[in-house]
Amino acid sequence: MYYKRIDVNCEIPQNNVSDEKIKKILKNSKTIAVIGLSPNEQKISYKVSAYMKSVGYKIVPIYPKGEYILDEKVYRSILDVPFDIDIVNVFRKPEAANAIYEDIKKMKNKPVLWLQLGIINNEVFKASEEDNIKMIQNKCIKIEHQKGF
Repeated sequence: MYYKRIDVNCEIPQNNVSDEKIKKILKNSKTIAVIGLSPNEQKISYKVSAYMKSVGYKIVPIYPKGEYILDEKVYRSILDVPFDIDIVNVFRKPEAANAIYEDIKKMKNKPVLWLQLGIINNEVFKASEEDNIKMIQNKCIKIEHQKGF
């Protein structure tokens, strides 16, 4: 029998954000930019964002095409958003976090960088600690909201 070897990058997420800090972040936040928010209602990014909108958060879709998702204006980049963002919630591959983090560093206010469940980038996490920018990774914002509220 022939077995093909599969290389799996199983990175253990670094986190220093307690449940209490996550609850405080969610309580004090009003605007969530969602990078990778799909217009497809069956996708998890859509379902999670629809939930967050239903409990009172302003959702700012960041997507390469389309004009509106969840009845909200779509922007191509977080740098195009003309108002402050509290959280940047990411539904993209882990390596996309590097460029997103660089964009956050260019912003006047520094939103929390939130990588959804299953998304881990310890390189960016280490940089965020050095730059004093809050980051949460490998956690679902909807699940965390439901736990805290």
